[in-house]
Amino acid sequence: MRRQEVEAGGRSGMRVVVVGANGEIGRCVVTEAMARGHRVTAVVRRPEEYQGLAIRVERGDVLEPADVARVAAGAEALVSAVGGGDGPGRGRLIEPAAHALVAGLRQLGDSAPRLLVVGSAGSLTTSAGARLWDEPSVTPRQLEVMRAHGRALEYLRTVSDLDWTVLSPPQSLLPGERTGDYRTAADELVATPDGLSTISLPDFATALVDELERPRHHGERFTCGY
Repeated sequence: MRRQEVEAGGRSGMRVVVVGANGEIGRCVVTEAMARGHRVTAVVRRPEEYQGLAIRVERGDVLEPADVARVAAGAEALVSAVGGGDGPGRGRLIEPAAHALVAGLRQLGDSAPRLLVVGSAGSLTTSAGARLWDEPSVTPRQLEVMRAHGRALEYLRTVSDLDWTVLSPPQSLLPGERTGDYRTAADELVATPDGLSTISLPDFATALVDELERPRHHGERFTCGY
């Protein structure tokens, strides 16, 4: 499916909470959501270090369900952009974060916001029929993060009492320009005919905010790319 610009009728002016707002993906999501008129709260562990845009900046720990419930109360969507990098310890953060996000949102009952989670490309299927994390070029550190995202996705797929969506990036997620043009798929890696699987950070954020405004993937994962 190719998307050019979000169709008329998309929701605007929502209160959106972005956890992990100080990371590369998180900052792009905040910027895109703010540009569309959404009221964004950036949640970070060290607010004094936050340098991006936001209506509000709050301190919060994604591993603490009470923190999740506190910052999410009254919001219409919570975006989790934690664990996107491959630095030390990331693999040990991702799966517990998924459990804590669910536990925190469950504390809000019927008023829980929609949950949108940034995933990984690792469990996507390549044109050869294998999963990306089985490629020989994947390093041990990358594999740790990919597998952790895979376990988090498996857990979310058992959750039926919350409205959740996972957006996995393509193989390469790089700085670049916002074009507003991308394709989507379910569990298959999006790639060009010559095998290039990539998207810019701003366009990845565009795909996520498009999904926020016009939900199409409830209780499932999807991916995007050029």
